[in-house]
Amino acid sequence: MAAAESGSIHLTERPFKIFAGNSNPELAQKIADILGTKLGERKLSKFSDGEIHCEIQENVRGVDAYVIQSTCHPCNTNLMELLIMGDALRRASTRSICAVLPYYGYSRQDRKTAPRTPITARLVADLITAAGFNRVAAVDLHAGQIQGYFHFPVDHIFGSPVVVPYLIQKYGTKSVTVVSPDAGGTERARIVAKKLDAPLAIVDKRRSGPNEAKAMNLIGEVAGQVAILVDDMIDTAGTLTEGIRLLREQGAAKIVACATHPVFSGLAFQRLSEANIDEIIVSDTIPLQESFKKLKNLTVLTTAPLIAETIRRIQRNDSVSALF
Repeated sequence: MAAAESGSIHLTERPFKIFAGNSNPELAQKIADILGTKLGERKLSKFSDGEIHCEIQENVRGVDAYVIQSTCHPCNTNLMELLIMGDALRRASTRSICAVLPYYGYSRQDRKTAPRTPITARLVADLITAAGFNRVAAVDLHAGQIQGYFHFPVDHIFGSPVVVPYLIQKYGTKSVTVVSPDAGGTERARIVAKKLDAPLAIVDKRRSGPNEAKAMNLIGEVAGQVAILVDDMIDTAGTLTEGIRLLREQGAAKIVACATHPVFSGLAFQRLSEANIDEIIVSDTIPLQESFKKLKNLTVLTTAPLIAETIRRIQRNDSVSALF
C-alpha cells in the first residue's frame, strides 16, 4: 500500500504547506518528511495571562494549508491553538485550510446521555468551522456520526491499515479471535476480524459512570485463542482491565490490546503495569508520557505514512476511501 511505503511522496499539483501546533511535533515532522516538504514557519506564544498568540511567518496566499494538531492533553490549550492557527491562516488569504486531527478531543461527548448535558463533539465541530477550516481529516473518530457535524468534507482515516499488517505478521499463524470491548465498538472490531479472517467476540459491558465500566459477559469463544481486544482509545484503562479479566476467565491463551489513541490518563499507568496482558499496541496519534515508555509490553506504531498519504490524495483529488 502506498501509505506504508518509505521515502517521500512527490506532489506536483497546487501549492500546499503543512503547519503544526505544539501537540505532536514529532508526528508532524514525520508527515512533512514523507511528503518531501518542510513544516511551515509559524510562531505560537502566550501572553502573560495565558492567552495564545499565533503568527504565520511566511507567505501563504493562495496555498492549500494543512494544520496538524491532536486535541489531546492539554486538550483545551491544543484546541485553542488549532482554532487560532486556522483563523490566522484564513486571514492570510490561503486557498483552503484542512484540519488534520490525529486525535479528535471531546469526541466521546457525541450525544446527550442525560438531561441538560451538552453535545460537545458538535460544539468543537462548530468552533473548527467558525475558525475558517473547510475540510477535516481525522484518525479513528470515536463515533462515525461526528462526520455529520460538519457542512464540508470530512475524511475519516481508519487506523486498520497501520495495525492489521503488524497483527498479521506477529499473530497471523496463530488461532486468533478479535474482541470488541463493548457493543458500540463492534463495527471497528469487525473490520479487523475480517482482514485477519478471524471470528469476532463481544464483551457485554455495563457502564456506571464516566471512566467507569464493568464487563459482565462475553458473546463468543476465546478459549485457547489469542484474544485481540480492539478499541479506538485507551484512557484510564478501566474498560481494558475489565475486559482482560473476563477474557482470562474465559480461557484465552494470550491477550493483546489494540487501540489507536493512547490517551492514558488517571490510573492508566498503574492498571496497565499490573494487567495480565501480553501486548498493548497503540499508535503515535498522541505523544506518550515518559512514564508509559517504560511499559515493556507496549508497542507504538506510527500513523505518519497513512496521514501523509491521505494528505497526498486530498491534494491530488484522489480517493481517500480507497486506502481502506
